[in-house]
Amino acid sequence: MPKHKVAMLTAGGLAPCLSSAVAELIERYTELAPDVEMIGYLGGYRGLLLGESVTVSQEARANAKTLHEHGGSPIGNSRVKLTNVADAVKRGFVKEGQHPLQVAADQLTKDGITILHTIGGDDTSTTAADLAAYLAANGYSLTVVGMPKTIDNDIVPVRQSLGAMTAAEQGAIFFENVVNEGTASPRTLLIHEVMGRNCGWLTAATARTYRERLANRAFLPELNLALERKAIDAVYVPEMSLDIEAEGARLKAIMDRKKSLSVFVSEGANAAGIVEEMIARGEEVKRDAFGHVQLDKVNVGEWFGTRLAKLVGAERTLVQKSGYFARSAAANAADRKLIREMAHVAVESGLSGTPGLIGHDEGQGDALRAIELPRVKGGKPFDIDAKWFKDMLTAIGQPIGEPAIAGGEH
Repeated sequence: MPKHKVAMLTAGGLAPCLSSAVAELIERYTELAPDVEMIGYLGGYRGLLLGESVTVSQEARANAKTLHEHGGSPIGNSRVKLTNVADAVKRGFVKEGQHPLQVAADQLTKDGITILHTIGGDDTSTTAADLAAYLAANGYSLTVVGMPKTIDNDIVPVRQSLGAMTAAEQGAIFFENVVNEGTASPRTLLIHEVMGRNCGWLTAATARTYRERLANRAFLPELNLALERKAIDAVYVPEMSLDIEAEGARLKAIMDRKKSLSVFVSEGANAAGIVEEMIARGEEVKRDAFGHVQLDKVNVGEWFGTRLAKLVGAERTLVQKSGYFARSAAANAADRKLIREMAHVAVESGLSGTPGLIGHDEGQGDALRAIELPRVKGGKPFDIDAKWFKDMLTAIGQPIGEPAIAGGEH
């Protein structure tokens, strides 16, 4: 076996898989190639550009399983696009006249890296593809192997991304407490804003998980504690059109009956329409290094809360966001199993010199393999025609609605 040196980096936003993915990579390399040196770049691509890293010591190898108990990333994240030269210069990651891809390649060469594992979402993976293409064109010998992390579950052509299942569970747990605010004041409108820029999978999955957990709890309707009091009354995702007036009329009848409402909203639901309103008012629409609209400035949950409150006659509106709570959790059992399976393939791919993004390839019969990086992209929409989703909307009395162009921008 040729001599290898492995580097890892985690990038983009957090997801409940990063610590476990790092642990699984360390543990698998220790099993298959215990003499391989390993480092972790600190702060994602930022650390790569600045040459900041930590060595995976023998003690770290022996105790890597500890990482499974933690959320976040032990080696840190950042949002850096290696092809956005102006942003990298502005933030001090490279000097004027330098190209981030060249700086990254030089650092990898200096560190003697032969295998680079990136753990991130579609932006991380497409950036990895840019880096891999640059390295190949300039004669650098390096194998880039990614692992798909995104709680939105929106990476093409990956069937299931890491961290999404845990995020759905944690979002449900979050709302199990928030829903009790419906008893604090008459006619309370509860808006649960869930992460999901262009894809509604997480919102839908969080709602499904919440309803499944709710169905397993005991209630006391004789003392006004019926299941309906805590039930979800609406689920809005970017892929669905929205008739806010019609929904207001439907929800007002529910409010009149149970004196509270619970609405799940994707942070990108109707975001495009809200951005248009902002532009029409002359407001600045801020974007990140990847050109994405900063959704925290758009505030979708607040928009829904304001408009629905008037339509349903709410006396109190409470908007709660589960995103940071959910994405910062440690991986659950289902994600741990998926992480382990993908990490094993990732290590084998790295050692064999097979680049790609590890995942169940929807274009290849869901085979778990190293997907060619040029095929990877973000923005995979949630299938609102999925039977489980349509059944859920029917159960809560919500019209399924028509498909709509996903809110926000890539």
